[in-house]
Order: sequence, then structure tokens, then C-alpha cells
Amino acid sequence: MRGLLGALPTQMDYKGQKLAEQIFQGIIIVSAVIGFVYGYMIEQFGWTVYIVMAGFALSCLLTLPPWPMYRRHPLKWLPAQDSGAEERKSVDKKPSKKHK
Repeated sequence: MRGLLGALPTQMDYKGQKLAEQIFQGIIIVSAVIGFVYGYMIEQFGWTVYIVMAGFALSCLLTLPPWPMYRRHPLKWLPAQDSGAEERKSVDKKPSKKHK
């Protein structure tokens, strides 16, 4: 079971995060407007809350998992460098300053 869960992707790229945020906000706003109008028409505030909660649940289902549409633009990372060699070079080049 642990191996199966370890194989699932867990990250989104930056453009995917922006898309997920836009989808989330859009669904919440649309469900709030629909809920308000419907609740106002039937004069039941409870239905407004139910519709907004349903929109929230739908938006969570669509935006929280890292679906493939949120991973289309992966970052290109630079290869790792040995930082110890660079630090030694920079220390050797610095002249020592003595205050008199």
C-alpha cells in the first residue's frame, strides 16, 4: 500500500496552481450567486448554504488533487553543483585585513 501511494504525484507547477486557484474561485462565486438567487426565490436561507457547500465540495474535488492538467509545465532545474569547492575558492581569494 505504501509503495502504491508513493508512486502518486504530489506536486503542481506554478501555472497549474494559478489554474487551480482560478477554477476554485470561479466555482465558489458561481455557486454563491446561484445559491443566493435560489434561496431568495424560495425564501429559504438553508438552501443557499447547501448550494454553496456543494460548490465548495466540487471545487475541492477538482482543485486539491494534483490532476495532470495542473502538471503540464514542469520547472527545468539546473544540475546540482558541488558547493564546497566554490566556498573554498572564494575563501582563498579574500585577502585578510588587519586593523592597526
